[in-house]
Amino acid sequence: MSSPRNNATPHNNATSVPTRHRGPVELRRAQAVGSTSDQRLLDTKPSGEFTHSDPWRVLRIQGEFVEGFGALANIGPAVSVFGSARTPPGTPAYETGVQVGQLLAEAGLAVITGGGPGSMEAANRGAVAGKGLSIGLGIELPFEQGLNEWVDLGVNFRYFFARKTMFVKYAQGFIVLPGGLGTLDELFEAMVLVQTQKVTRFPIVLVGTQFWSPMLEWIRTSLVGEGLVSAADLNILQVVDTAEEAVALVTAARR
Repeated sequence: MSSPRNNATPHNNATSVPTRHRGPVELRRAQAVGSTSDQRLLDTKPSGEFTHSDPWRVLRIQGEFVEGFGALANIGPAVSVFGSARTPPGTPAYETGVQVGQLLAEAGLAVITGGGPGSMEAANRGAVAGKGLSIGLGIELPFEQGLNEWVDLGVNFRYFFARKTMFVKYAQGFIVLPGGLGTLDELFEAMVLVQTQKVTRFPIVLVGTQFWSPMLEWIRTSLVGEGLVSAADLNILQVVDTAEEAVALVTAARR
């Protein structure tokens, strides 16, 4: 007796359907054609061009913030000291920078500078003499400088805006020695942050009445005179002539 005929067709062809997984996504038939993420990563011949794309720059910028936040998170109270990279050792401005750094350190404050030569080196040097923490935040420039020898904790940055965030975020005030465009950039940005109340209780002390007086007079006569800024905005700044006065002002503001 013959066995009964089975009219059902086995559903074995499902196993022959091309299938590919892309993370949690399952792709079949025409959608399954293509390479895997690992294949594209490992088989692509590196040209280096991708490192100059904006998405890659975003990752670099993110990395600079992560490194900066991680390196400076536990430094304690600090003051950022700005000044010219062109101030020669032995000059009055350089010696004032050394005194500022030393007095800040002796007051229990870490000293943050741009890490370069000149007045920055002076403040870092003073911090070491005062047995405090000497910090340098360097910047990549066409004329490479590198961090000065008095920096204990150094972080190098590609991007000015990431670096400037660290100057403000981890400092309780600014002391500004005579300087050029870079010093003015940092000074006026700090003034804007205070004026717009992005930061509060943030003293900005200029050292050197003779040096800073012409700039302050221009602000009074041109900016205030033309109604471009308020006369009260000048109260953001305090001007002194000695390291002792400058440090006394920032420590008093801290208290």
